[in-house]
Amino acid sequence: MRRLGAIFGGGMARRFGADKAAATVDGIALIDRVATRLQGQCDAIVVVGRVWPGLETIADAPRPGLGPLGALAGALVHAQEHGFTEVLTSGCDLPDLPADLAEMLSPGQAVLVGQPLLGLWPADLATVLLDHLASSEDHSMRGWIDATGARRVTFDGSIANINTPADLTAFASRQSHD
Repeated sequence: MRRLGAIFGGGMARRFGADKAAATVDGIALIDRVATRLQGQCDAIVVVGRVWPGLETIADAPRPGLGPLGALAGALVHAQEHGFTEVLTSGCDLPDLPADLAEMLSPGQAVLVGQPLLGLWPADLATVLLDHLASSEDHSMRGWIDATGARRVTFDGSIANINTPADLTAFASRQSHD
C-alpha cells in the first residue's frame, strides 16, 4: 500500500483577495503547513495545479479549470502512473488537518464531513473520474462524492479553513496561544 499526498493548489482565492497558499503564519506558508501535516501520513507529496518551491507539481486532469475535481483527477492519474494505491487529499488552505487523517478515512473512498477536499481515494478511480468529468455536467466535489458513494466520516475537532483574511487572523491567533 503506497499513499500519495495531494495538495490542491490551483484555486482562485477570490474571497481571500490574494494568494492564500502563500499566506504565512509565523513565517510558514499555509501550503507548507499542509505539506508538513501530510508528510507523516504519505509516501510522497505533490501539489496539483500550481508550482510551489520544494514540492513536485502535477497538472489537473484532463485540463485546468475544472476545480477540485480536476485536481483530484490529476492526482489519481499521477498515483496510478507511479505505483501509488491511494491518494490523501487536502486543499492548500487547511493548515491544521489531523495528523491521523489517513487513518480516520481508511479505507478509502472517504471524506470528512464538512471538508470535502479532505479525502482518501483509491488510485484506481482515475479512469472513473475522467469518465465522470467527460460525461457529467456536475463537476462539484459533492456530486462526485455522491456518485461514488464515498463514506462521510465525522470529526469531533475543528479544522481551520482559510477563506478570508479574517480566517487567517483567527488561525494565527489560535497558533500563538497554543
